[in-house]
Amino acid sequence: MTIRREDLAVTVVVVLAAVVPLFVPEPRAWWLFGLALLSSAPVYWRRVAPVLTCAIVGTATSVMVLWEKPLLPLGSLICLYTVAAQSTRAQRLAVIPATIVFVTVSLIVPHESAETYRYVAVAFVAAYALGTGARARRAQAAELEERERRLASEREAAAAEERTRIARDVHDIVTHSVGLMVVQAEAGPVALKGDPARAEAAFDTIGEIGRSALVQLRGLLGTLRAGEERPERPGLDALPELVARIGRAGVRVELAGVGAARPVSPEVDVAAYRIVQEALTNVVKHAPGARATVRVQAG
Repeated sequence: MTIRREDLAVTVVVVLAAVVPLFVPEPRAWWLFGLALLSSAPVYWRRVAPVLTCAIVGTATSVMVLWEKPLLPLGSLICLYTVAAQSTRAQRLAVIPATIVFVTVSLIVPHESAETYRYVAVAFVAAYALGTGARARRAQAAELEERERRLASEREAAAAEERTRIARDVHDIVTHSVGLMVVQAEAGPVALKGDPARAEAAFDTIGEIGRSALVQLRGLLGTLRAGEERPERPGLDALPELVARIGRAGVRVELAGVGAARPVSPEVDVAAYRIVQEALTNVVKHAPGARATVRVQAG
């Protein structure tokens, strides 16, 4: 059932509760039926304009209470519940005194016991309390929904960052390793004719680079499986190993400054290593046999 159908069903019940007693034991004056409708029918619009609806229903009910005692001010109770559940704090503070006035007016109706009015007062307090509870539950649900949406957004951002990191690492590994392997593979046949030992070293270097690349790629791909820990990424501490590998590829590299620099963040550590790796790979590809110097310095 939609909200509008629910409102219609509630309104029908409230109207019947207000109008039917006017026929028992005999029909009353026509204007009392008009007041009964004013005290009940506006309930249908209580979600659209809760304060205005509460004012109309409450006023009509007060007049009826002064003239003809209704069985129960059901419309006013429902409107008060809606105000407590949906209105702003300022609106609620404005409605509370008006409700007190309504209950006070009911007290001046003759021939009613004090116990009856206590029941009426308790009914209004209960309606307001139930509305306040509904508002609190709705606010809590909205907060939980917002928190879940925020966590989902953070998870999505973290996943995107992780995909970017993996793609960048795969690019660096493949570019570096394949570049060195191509250079060594091209130099191997030439060296084989005049320097078999150098050719053998070149092919050994190809195998070493390939195995290292496979290990790194397996580690990266393992992070895509649930429960796998992220592999340790190389940083500045791995530069000596990189320099040695480049040296076996035919480029003499001088390394200075490693270990003397102050500690840096993991992101900077990895980025610095990748920059040096890319630079030395370019030296191997475009200037084989040259000399290179790597100097690490942090300000």
